[in-house]
Amino acid sequence: MTKTRHLIGISGGKDSAALALYLNDTCPELDVTYYFCDTGKELDETYELISGLEVYLGKKITHLKPVDAVKTDENPFDHFYKAYNGYLPSSVARWCTKQMKLDPFEKFVGDDPVVSYVGIRGDEDREGYISKKPNIQSIFPFRKNIWSEDVVKKILTNENTEHLTELYSNYLNGRDLDRVAKIIDQSLNYEERNAQQNRRVLLEKQSLLLDRGVALYNHVTFDWLKNTSYPLAQEVDFPLLDNEESLNRDDIFRILRNSGVGVPEYYEKIKFEVNGQEGEYSRSRSGCYFCFFQQKIEWVWLYEQHPSLFASAQEYEKVDEGFTWNQHESLEDLKDPRRIEQIKMDYITKTNRKKEYAKNNSNKLLDIVDDGENDCIACFT
Repeated sequence: MTKTRHLIGISGGKDSAALALYLNDTCPELDVTYYFCDTGKELDETYELISGLEVYLGKKITHLKPVDAVKTDENPFDHFYKAYNGYLPSSVARWCTKQMKLDPFEKFVGDDPVVSYVGIRGDEDREGYISKKPNIQSIFPFRKNIWSEDVVKKILTNENTEHLTELYSNYLNGRDLDRVAKIIDQSLNYEERNAQQNRRVLLEKQSLLLDRGVALYNHVTFDWLKNTSYPLAQEVDFPLLDNEESLNRDDIFRILRNSGVGVPEYYEKIKFEVNGQEGEYSRSRSGCYFCFFQQKIEWVWLYEQHPSLFASAQEYEKVDEGFTWNQHESLEDLKDPRRIEQIKMDYITKTNRKKEYAKNNSNKLLDIVDDGENDCIACFT
């Protein structure tokens, strides 16, 4: 059988970079291959981060580009921008994601069995992109639960209760096994057409099992995988089985700073003042400098911190045809001083409101602005 490949996609964002450093230090026995999907429209700081990672890891990071763009020696984004007749990508037509990230990644993977490591943190409640290719399995090292939801759904299905109890009996007996068996026997009653509710029910049952022992749950899941076609079924052992860490946003910044690689400059907060009030802004994500997922305040950041890039982004817009990066607002309108003042004031109000909510409702970190790397499938599965 083909040897299982272990991959980490480097997006230029903090989470995927920290994940590469984390696995390199905690699981050196893993032979990890690193890749970066280059759109040709990244900030300089992204390439600087990649260079720093290569030095620390002692490995090259493979740059993936669409085959068509490589053949014509064109900038990847500009190549497809012309192919789509000047139609800008958007949240409803994300051709950039498919053409410059998913397709190059899946071509790079081919039919080989692959374990893809994803930098979704323990303080995030999202799954991210999961490949539909059966030869790609996603693992989440930063979370207490390292397994993807497709695995969780299969192992906790009502039809699997007897087998799951049997697997636990290889590690437990007596009252400890009885307690776990009670959890396993809890039937999952799903509601029709309510995916959110069904997910909650599933994760609640999993949470109860995790509370009985994270490493134990991991070993049982790994045993269950042995009789499946998942890539990890081929592995004799897996170094993350005994990992019980759950890393949050502060941990990610700590890993980057302690390594010496550092945090990409676009994450560093810059102070601004408007109408006598102070605020801070920065870029919250990696990826193309004109990403349509950017918040209004990030466009303001780009205009004030990288005016030449803002101007370049503006050149792509065809306002008369309705092709603008933001719905209902062109970059020409956005850069009007009065509009910038309004955006900054709105952002200060929103930030203060979220801080107050976090203070009154939760001790858990509430990200005021997260990096949203998976919005453009930057770190993949």
